Amino acid sequence: MLPQPTGSAAERRLAKLYRSLSPADRDTLIAFAEFLVQRGRPEPGETMPREPKPTTRPDKETVVGAIKRLSQSYDMLERDSLLNETSALMSAHLLQGRGAAEVIDDLEALFARHYQDYLTTFAPQDRTGSA
Repeated sequence: MLPQPTGSAAERRLAKLYRSLSPADRDTLIAFAEFLVQRGRPEPGETMPREPKPTTRPDKETVVGAIKRLSQSYDMLERDSLLNETSALMSAHLLQGRGAAEVIDDLEALFARHYQDYLTTFAPQDRTGSA
């Protein structure tokens, strides 16, 4: 008798998909998983915005490396809100052949824009009701 497979059906499916990928695509999948796990959320009771911790962009950075770097630099951002746009940029690079440097420029702009949105959550609210 064969041993019973371990994990949920979703875990087994993910393992099967992982095994069918090329090494480069496996790295991409791992990077996305890490991206999802690092769901930077404001600490409870946080009243002051956190500053980004920028790091220098390497000369020959990959798109996956840029996502990791930017996720660490902007750890205060809500990852769910970045996921769709980040995924679209990654797909444009992998599936449509957009250049890494161009995609990384767009990723940097995306993270900066989301950081500006994050800052607005700390702006004083107009309580008078006037515009």
